[in-house]
Amino acid sequence: MTEDLSRYDSIRAVLWRGDRLRLLDQRRLPFVEDYIDCTTPDDVATAIRDLVVRGAPAIGIAAAWGVVLAGQRGRDALADALPRLRAARPTAVNLMWALDRMQGAIADSPDVQALVREAQAIQDEDLAANRRMGALGATLLGERVGVMTHCNTGSLATAGYGTALGVIRAGVAAGRIERVYAGETRPWLQGARLTMWELVRDGIPATLVADSAAAHLMKTGAVQWVVVGADRIAANGDTANKIGTYQLAIAARHHGVKFMVVAPSSTVDMATPSGEAIEIELRDPGELLTYSGQRTVVDGAVAWNPVFDVTPAGLIDAIVTERGIIEHPDAARMRTLFT
Repeated sequence: MTEDLSRYDSIRAVLWRGDRLRLLDQRRLPFVEDYIDCTTPDDVATAIRDLVVRGAPAIGIAAAWGVVLAGQRGRDALADALPRLRAARPTAVNLMWALDRMQGAIADSPDVQALVREAQAIQDEDLAANRRMGALGATLLGERVGVMTHCNTGSLATAGYGTALGVIRAGVAAGRIERVYAGETRPWLQGARLTMWELVRDGIPATLVADSAAAHLMKTGAVQWVVVGADRIAANGDTANKIGTYQLAIAARHHGVKFMVVAPSSTVDMATPSGEAIEIELRDPGELLTYSGQRTVVDGAVAWNPVFDVTPAGLIDAIVTERGIIEHPDAARMRTLFT
């Protein structure tokens, strides 16, 4: 299994270089593999906001290194950087969780090396959690199944290996998965551009489908599990994830397809009682009105562009974290594992 982990764990999107943070520019994938260097905390905040780095765990890791960059500039820079980094994206709780940890490290010690150690711990712990979740989630799949996923939850979105894509990697390595289906994930096409890039690169049998083809695909019997990540999981198990996840859960329930959410414990927000209390990020409507910089919609048209939705816990068969599996999540089961 160690050999398989190495085979399916070749990508690193967030790289610390001592005096800069190097990020794989995910806006340019799959055709251009280009890295940008962030030398200031504002550079990191901008990279998070502009989707150079994306995926809830990766955002938190990048923000932690942004605090280190601020610490290298002194106390005043730290005071300025923390609120700017917090404001970069509102929905992914991992960002706030990582910054809270870094703030705790600042309170414990003004030493920059202490901040480096904390940021590195956040990154290392995420990779270990992903491998643990992959092993746990794969045990639920059954044999020779078809799996559908949404958005990108792989090495690009994490410290490595991935959350939902980590389960898929572990399932493929164990011979449990026959075929993976990736939804394209409009409007930024993270499934088409990023997930397919990771799957093809790893030699995992994968088929791209239009977002609107998902229910029809389930009807054919080709899919037994939908496996997705999360940006925030509320105390009752309601889960915020990339827009389009909710409709997948509805279609899955109708067709008897199981639905799994895979996320580290840092994504669980027990202070948020339910999905109704989760702030949903609205992005520039222009993202829907253009494609690759070219306008595709008539002038004068308007658009609504929420980038997350909330799947009610009642539509989720299992939440997988590194702490364990919660089947049929509800508030009581969530409390058992997270309080």
